[in-house]
Amino acid sequence: MLQIHNSLTGRKEIFRPLEPGKVRMYVCGITVYDYCHLGHARMLIVFDVVRRHLEASGYDVTFVRNITDIDDKIIQRARANGEPMQALTERFIKAYQEDCAALGVRLGDREPRATEFVAQIVAMVQQLVDKGYAYAADNGDVYYAVAKFEPYGQLSGKRLADLRAGARIEVDEAKRDPLDFVLWKAAKPGEPAWESPWGPGRPGWHIECSAMSVDLLGPHFDIHGGGMDLKFPHHENEIAQSCAATGEPYVNVWMHNGFVRVDDEKMSKSLGNFFTVREVLEWVRDPEVVRYFMVNSQYRGPINYTPDSLAQADAALERLYTSLRGVPVIAMQASTGATERFVAAMDDDFNTPIAVSELQALAREVNKAKAAGNLDKAAGLAAEMRALGARLGLLGLEPDVFLRKRAAKQRGDRAVDSSGGRQAPRLRRRSRL
Repeated sequence: MLQIHNSLTGRKEIFRPLEPGKVRMYVCGITVYDYCHLGHARMLIVFDVVRRHLEASGYDVTFVRNITDIDDKIIQRARANGEPMQALTERFIKAYQEDCAALGVRLGDREPRATEFVAQIVAMVQQLVDKGYAYAADNGDVYYAVAKFEPYGQLSGKRLADLRAGARIEVDEAKRDPLDFVLWKAAKPGEPAWESPWGPGRPGWHIECSAMSVDLLGPHFDIHGGGMDLKFPHHENEIAQSCAATGEPYVNVWMHNGFVRVDDEKMSKSLGNFFTVREVLEWVRDPEVVRYFMVNSQYRGPINYTPDSLAQADAALERLYTSLRGVPVIAMQASTGATERFVAAMDDDFNTPIAVSELQALAREVNKAKAAGNLDKAAGLAAEMRALGARLGLLGLEPDVFLRKRAAKQRGDRAVDSSGGRQAPRLRRRSRL
């Protein structure tokens, strides 16, 4: 029976969908002003694996992942580049979709863009104003009145008094409370704007996910996911907005994946110590190596990127593919205890490291059968191995295709590491925008 760690309660709980056999799931996506980095890759892969396991478990999954295509960072980057905002966002949406394809991450059943849901956003803001949870300020912005929502802090465990004690407010701000956050931003010269009851403007960041998720999945759905960095304030604010607007509980299970660290330091664009997916893919023989690296850690904990960690993932994946080489491909006919243990691990809050260990154990059994000349047994075990690997998005290539890629990269690159592969990129600082 599937158990998921619920960030809202802080414990693992038996998963019970609101509608038997069906799962409605929303994951916070990316803001499209730059290429996806390793932190995005982890989020994309983690929730792709969650989706795969739910589907393999027999659920009919509706998966929604948004795209933020209007935001301060987007406006700033477009202005700095001297290009129209839409040209910038379209370019990086295309790049994001290409990165997903490379990593074996399926796109959502819906991938809504904020600019496509302005009408729904305006309607939700109006609901909040009508119910007394939001107010129009003198500067033309509309703010959410945090103090009006009594359960605020239930997801993050933060108390209003503590937050208020540490808050700062600019002298010219029109907020009634330093904790209030913007729902609708009044138009500024040279910025894109849409009409609203409060004058021309554009959505705040938090409100877009509330409006889109409620519109596409309903006011109460099963799972909401995203990176740990979104837990506060973004997801906390989503709860406040959505519950106040609809009067419904909003989400049953909240899931958050851990941070990616680079050489034991938190990776972030603000620190300038990040690697894009494209940079890392240049240094591995196949994108599946990055996927293996990600799933070999439990999703809720931090994961540390180093050049050695990618080399270790490459070597481990090579061992799996080597075991499959020369084995006839047949349909899976029977399972061993490995399948039962694999599924039990995945049902235990998606414990992918244990699931991966079952693939490794199967590979050893395949090798033993091959050594004994029992290709029929090897083929059966290999079929089971491939079927389980597919649940993680692994072992989808022909073994020789994967194994030949190392030699191809060696011929094309003089810079090789001690294991014969290309040297993975090391940490280097970047300037902020």
